[in-house]
Amino acid sequence: MSETPENPAGVVSGPEKSTLDIVEIMSILPHRYPFLLIDRVVEMERKRRIVAIKNVSVNEPHFTGHFPDYPIMPGVLMVEAIAQAGGALLLTEIPDRESKLMVFTGIEAAKFRRAVVPGDQLRIEVTVLNWRTTAVKLLGKTACEATITCMLVPRGGKPKPAEAPAA
Repeated sequence: MSETPENPAGVVSGPEKSTLDIVEIMSILPHRYPFLLIDRVVEMERKRRIVAIKNVSVNEPHFTGHFPDYPIMPGVLMVEAIAQAGGALLLTEIPDRESKLMVFTGIEAAKFRRAVVPGDQLRIEVTVLNWRTTAVKLLGKTACEATITCMLVPRGGKPKPAEAPAA
């Protein structure tokens, strides 16, 4: 749909989409295997809430070393799954999302409730706490809980290196 005075962003209107399959998720998020951590969106309310599913498989590469005799999903990947679900919600609102990336700007109050092991199905519930045009604060719950903040940045070019702390 092209831009019009009634629709300045050129956003496609019509019935609201409340679920996404893996192909639709891949059309929204830039992540790919082995780092795409959501398989399906089962509920979605624009700018409010999203529920995604991650099917945890023993074939995932992180289980090779975390831990070989007791495979558990790293907590940082559960937090990343929360961010990806939030990204799927946020980026559906961005008409030029092909030229943007959503990046972490903060993680607060992360709590890990239970171990996630191969064979589990992780249900990732994300609620929007604060929504701005280029930034969002989200509360995510799964086997862990965390408040994360993310922002949109232009895609392309190299990221700037982190500055070393002063000695």
